Order: sequence, then structure tokens, then C-alpha cells
Amino acid sequence: MTADLDLLDDLLTIAAQAEVIVDVAPDAVAAARWFVEAPMVLVGIDAAAECARASLPSRPGIVLVGHHEQPGPPDWDVAHDLRAEHLATLPAAEPWLVQRIGRIARAAEARMVAVLGGRGGAGASVLAAGLAVTAARAGMRTLLVDADPLGGGVDLVLGWESLDGLRWPALTQTSGRVSPPALVEVLPQRGELVVLSWDRGDVLAVPAEAMASALDAGRRGQDLVVIDLPRRLDDASVLALEAADRGYLVVPAELRACAAAARVAAAAAPHCPSLSIVVRGPAPGGLRGPDVAKALGLPLAGVLRPEPGLARGLERGQPPARDGRSPLARLCQRLLTELGLGMTKAVA
Repeated sequence: MTADLDLLDDLLTIAAQAEVIVDVAPDAVAAARWFVEAPMVLVGIDAAAECARASLPSRPGIVLVGHHEQPGPPDWDVAHDLRAEHLATLPAAEPWLVQRIGRIARAAEARMVAVLGGRGGAGASVLAAGLAVTAARAGMRTLLVDADPLGGGVDLVLGWESLDGLRWPALTQTSGRVSPPALVEVLPQRGELVVLSWDRGDVLAVPAEAMASALDAGRRGQDLVVIDLPRRLDDASVLALEAADRGYLVVPAELRACAAAARVAAAAAPHCPSLSIVVRGPAPGGLRGPDVAKALGLPLAGVLRPEPGLARGLERGQPPARDGRSPLARLCQRLLTELGLGMTKAVA
């Protein structure tokens, strides 16, 4: 919060060094929309008196900042009225501000989950969509990324194919770096869920640079990013796997599916140390979840019991796990809780 253009220029340079995009307000009125929820508030000395007089809520994390090149601390009595936690004098405090802003930004980064199928039709897209829907229902800002150009489109799994918004083909044609907030704002979205998927045009690969932009947008602006990956890994898929906090390989409880999944696991596991197995029923030959996990040499994350109405709902454009009570929804709730994302805000 500052109207001092010289100070603003210095603070934007500091934010760029920390790779953080900041919201800028010239006064207390303009700052009110961000004041409570922002992880940190920098108040320029030029705006400090007005900010102290404004009826803004009391909050931690306020840093009073301004230019001060004289020896000794500055005579900024308004810091007490502002209840500032720190005084930052430029240029001396520049390294401290870069470190402080960067640490807060890293702490606020989204969790990332990668999902891929052990064979075609394993249900990876349904699990990915279920995780995203479950998180969004719980009030988490969620980005669902469809990285499989041959998967049919995760927007179809959600019933979102008619929603307006940017798809992969348009993003891959964009030159230069796209700011994370700008990217998220132009994607198809409803409520807390944002989706980056495919259109029905030509099949294209996802360039690694485009995937990096998408992951950056999700990491900086969302609570959770779920990436639906193809079984044949390309550079973009490897980038997503390496960024993921957790990877799930969906394997039907069938012998041939296990054989196919072994090849996928061998390619994916080196890039994702947290890769684990989700076994999907039914099991026509009696294969149990622990048996599948043991055969593949990976931990068992969960077993998805048969859900007779799931396929019918998908054909009708009904998102998976939408009611919060199905076997898929319960599995997704548990996986998100284990990921460290609380589910206390979920609604029935």
C-alpha cells in the first residue's frame, strides 16, 4: 500500500526477485479487499498515517517500509498506531524483504497431485476429477489439469465441455510468460474449481514450457493442483510428476491390468518417489488391493469399491464424487486428508 511511485518501483523489484506477484493499492480504501486475507501487508511510510486512521481490522504481518539512508533507526512513530510487526528501511532491508516475501510465498504454495492409469480405461481421469471436485466442495481453490491429449478430455468427465474458457491449444500458442493470476482467470471455472483441458480439435502435445506455466499458476494461486497424466510420459508429464507431492497409479484389480501397470510404474516411479497404488474394483479373479501393490512393489494408497451409478452419472454430465457420500468421494476425502488438506469445510 503506497502512492509513492519511487517506493513502489523498489518494492515491485523486490517482489520480482522473490518471484511473487503482489497486489498494489494506493490507499486504505483500495487495500481493504486484500487487507485481511493477504499473508503479508507492506505499508509505505507515505500511506501509514492514513492506514492507521482507517477502520481496517487488526491483523499480524504488517511491515512498515520506506526509504531511509541515515544512520540509526528511523523516527516512524506511526508504526505503533499501525501495529506494524517490522520496520523495513530501503535500501538496507532489501535482502531481508526478498527472503521474507519468498518464504511466505513458498509456504502458501498449493499441494500437487499427479494421477495416471495403469492401463487404458483404468479410471485415472475419474479419480483426478473426483479429487478436484471433492477439494472444491470443501472450499479449496483447485486447479484440475488434463495433460493427456488422447484421454478424451477431463472437461467431459465433469460435464463442462460447453463452458467458455481457455483450452490447451490456445495456451500452447501463447508466446512469452503468462502471469499466474491472468492464466487462471481465463480458464473454465465454477465455484472454487478451475480446469485446463482440451478442445475437440487436433491432437497436440503439451510443451514443457506450457506445462510449467500451468503448474506455476496453480502453485501460486490455488490450494490444490491435480494433474491427469498420460501413460506414455513426455517432457511435460515428467515435469508434472517431479513437481507432485503425491502420485497415484490407478490399477484395475485384474491380472492383465497389473502387467500393464508394471510398465507404467517403471517409467513413472523414478520421477515421483511418492508414487502409490489405487486399486479399482471389481476383482473378477479375486485380486486384493495388497496383492496388486505387492506385485508392483509400490505402497497401497486405497481401494475403490465398485460404484454402479458412476458410469451412468458421467454419461449424464454429472461430476464424479459430487454428493460427497459415494465410495469415490470417501476415498478422495481420505486421500486429501492424508495429503495434509483438511476436509472440515466439506458440505453434505
